[in-house]
Amino acid sequence: QVQLVESGGGSVQAGGSLSLTCVAPQIDFRFNDMGWYRQGPGKQRELVASLTSSGITNFASSVKGRLAISADAAKKTVYLLMNSLKAEDTAVYYCNTIPGLIINGRPYWGQGTQVTVSS
Repeated sequence: QVQLVESGGGSVQAGGSLSLTCVAPQIDFRFNDMGWYRQGPGKQRELVASLTSSGITNFASSVKGRLAISADAAKKTVYLLMNSLKAEDTAVYYCNTIPGLIINGRPYWGQGTQVTVSS
């Protein structure tokens, strides 16, 4: 059974930092691009950071320069380091493959981890 387990969220003040972790035991990073997505209140889920299987990173313009994505293939873990957080970064953060996983014909997402930034 595929699992995506995100953790590390919390409440911080604007300007603060958080480090998110995603454990994906069944995902082989050699063959899958990975991403961190987020869904803010009343908003659609969006891809904010990506890491290709060859190690290339990319970021949404709204977070560029403030977020870093990395992975430890041996630990089957993807990380998202978030600096200089803003109130608009408040969202539930999810990791997933790019494109997202489809299990039994349905999109699969983990439970996500809540990030709340107060101004």
